[in-house]
Amino acid sequence: MKLFVRDLTVIDSSYLCERRGMVGESWLVDVELGGELNEMSMLLDFGRVKKLIKAIIDREVDHKLLVPADNALVRIESLAGGEQCVDLLRQGSSIHLRCPGEAFAFIPGAQVDKESVTRYLLAVLAKELPGNIRDLSLTLRHEAIAGAFYHYSHGLKKHDGNCQRIAHGHRSPIEIEVEGERDEELEQNWAEGWADIYLGTAEDQVPLTELALSAVATPLLGEQHIGFKYVAPQGLFQLAMARSEVEMIDTDTTIELLAHHIAREVKKQVGDKFVKIVAYEGVGKGAIAYA
Repeated sequence: MKLFVRDLTVIDSSYLCERRGMVGESWLVDVELGGELNEMSMLLDFGRVKKLIKAIIDREVDHKLLVPADNALVRIESLAGGEQCVDLLRQGSSIHLRCPGEAFAFIPGAQVDKESVTRYLLAVLAKELPGNIRDLSLTLRHEAIAGAFYHYSHGLKKHDGNCQRIAHGHRSPIEIEVEGERDEELEQNWAEGWADIYLGTAEDQVPLTELALSAVATPLLGEQHIGFKYVAPQGLFQLAMARSEVEMIDTDTTIELLAHHIAREVKKQVGDKFVKIVAYEGVGKGAIAYA
């Protein structure tokens, strides 16, 4: 007997990649469970499936930076007070973070992908599900997007939930209408410009000398890097990464303000024409702005 739930949840997170850097990602999650019927002639109540498994997935990987724990370019250091330093030692574009430990998920393996994250989650779930569940499978998949999309990472220090973490992200479509018609060329240009981008808030930028990162990071920091630092309810967050992989925004990077930012920039290109922006934050949610 199998029980399945489609679209159980969406994992919105970022991960470190030696080729692409920091990559914002959104994965839809499907689940199947097999086993023996319980005293209510059920494998597991649907409501309990959604609540229990979704809670575990959210706790383990959602709105976190996923770190390939066995990658040769990654350095991980645990500090007093529950902080962690993480360094990705890419030539010329290294990435360095110091954050509360809950901001990271350390994924066994040399790379973070759907397969390695699935294995990680299955190992955790196996320890926490009821004993009558004998078989469990997860499917992580991308939303099918017909048009342009981009991967972005950011942090929202004023958020009282997990969005405050400085390195989490999304895989997001973009829709741009000019005078009521979709402009696919503008959409594609915007998606290419924001491919694997970190969206930094200007008021969070600090001189690199104000950052307290790992000993590995210090000799690698230079003009090619930009620094960010802020205190949020979960603690102190610090980040340094290559300027070439950062787009600075003069406001917070909430989806409402990102939609407004895109509308304002597109308006500069099209002049007096009416602009409508549909900006997404991951799967099925976002904001609409006009200019």
